[in-house]
Amino acid sequence: MSDATIASERPSAKAAGFRVPLESDPHDSTFLQWPSGVQHYGGQRKLEAVQSKIALIAKTIAHFEPVIMLASPDQMQSAVAALGPTIAVWPIATDDLWCRDSGPTFVVSQDGRLAVVDFNFNGWGGKQSHDRDRKIARRVAEKLNLPVFSNGLVGEAGGVEVDGAGTAIAHESSWINRNRNRQSKTEIERLLLDALGAEQIIWTPGIKGADITDYHIDALARFVKPGQVVIQLGATLKRADRWSVAAFETYANLKSARDAHGRLLDIVVIPEPTQTRVRSNDFVASYVNYYVCNGAVIGANFGDDTADATASTMLRELYPGRSIVSLDIDPIAAAGGGIHCATQQKPAAKV
Repeated sequence: MSDATIASERPSAKAAGFRVPLESDPHDSTFLQWPSGVQHYGGQRKLEAVQSKIALIAKTIAHFEPVIMLASPDQMQSAVAALGPTIAVWPIATDDLWCRDSGPTFVVSQDGRLAVVDFNFNGWGGKQSHDRDRKIARRVAEKLNLPVFSNGLVGEAGGVEVDGAGTAIAHESSWINRNRNRQSKTEIERLLLDALGAEQIIWTPGIKGADITDYHIDALARFVKPGQVVIQLGATLKRADRWSVAAFETYANLKSARDAHGRLLDIVVIPEPTQTRVRSNDFVASYVNYYVCNGAVIGANFGDDTADATASTMLRELYPGRSIVSLDIDPIAAAGGGIHCATQQKPAAKV
């Protein structure tokens, strides 16, 4: 009996003893996606600018752990040329670059086995074409011969953060939204906990319809470790700005919440940049949308010298013993995301 068949007979990842680990736990490798849809970027020149930054992220991570790039067969040659010989390129068709959302979400069992959760990616609620991207999680699982769990829940891994020890945080706007799921909040929560292998979700409202993701939590707040969350906030609450209102609402909810072990959370606030190189409504200037790989934290800078330096210093304090690398990823930020959105870790597993 195949692993895929075995997985289909299990009621959920959680019931089978699997969970999503903390991102800073050891990795086997990192997956990224080579963007190929010109229509998503407004022309070939902008697509090539994004591809150059994806190559930069991949090469940077490759200094610390193996990297696998997923690329459409017709894009293999250009991807290999941009990435060089140290990065593996797999012929798995992609539409866009957001591997956090359309790629495989890996879960690990208590005895160290791996499996994949498929969140049934639907283009962030049907906002973007995704014929190739919706198949990526299962195609990677098939290539790796890993079981797949899918309980019918629709969403994206960028819409939820986990501490690896039972607690998750999420914006309701990314999950309890009829463009993805039509069940009750109680049922959606049950399905999400089953998929994550977690015990408790701390919900906060978020914003529906303001961006393509319906406000993914990973652009605002992240678990550093169990009991500790880092969040990016402006200097003051701006009541005329719905993003500011939603961010401070999330902050207040997290301050009053307790995790799955009954602890109040230690909340660390990173100041947001104010003088960025790019000024547009879609530009995601998020310091917390970093990626933790083996031995390093790969973050972004945005041209605000003071805020950029402060963010790097704070990340160094939050992740002692890891290299802190700060990259200019402006074309990706202008496309609505960041380094965390573009990456997906494969946890290390026992053989």
